[in-house]
Amino acid sequence: MVFNYNLDYEHINFREHPELYSVGRGEQGVLLVEPYKSEILPHWRFKTPEIAKNSSDKIYDIYLNYKENNDFVGMDMARKFLQMGYTRSRRYANHKSGKKYNENGEVKVREIDLEKAKSASIFEEKWKLVREDQDYLKLKKKYQQKYG
Repeated sequence: MVFNYNLDYEHINFREHPELYSVGRGEQGVLLVEPYKSEILPHWRFKTPEIAKNSSDKIYDIYLNYKENNDFVGMDMARKFLQMGYTRSRRYANHKSGKKYNENGEVKVREIDLEKAKSASIFEEKWKLVREDQDYLKLKKKYQQKYG
């Protein structure tokens, strides 16, 4: 399913209207879907491995709370934030500025930052727990069958 960027995200409460949510690919819509964005984003940090550990643990706890409440949209949003913690940490691990391309559109030479790489691996562990969680996979399939 492709993420629908044409909705009025400023005025939709996806907890009240889960039928409007699109799983999409990867992290699509992670900074749009409320109230989940506001519930998770304040905890999303990756500057150091210690910060990444605290952040990923908190987001995983939020995921478990959504799971306990059978809230698939919340579960998927927590997954997206964990995935984004991994991908953003990797980007900064590979490129100090966080920018992969130079002004000519060419890929910059990698300058590995081991601290950010560790942050990425911390987020990756929690992201894998979620994406391989059998309950998550069952709810995702059920959600997609029901809403597309």
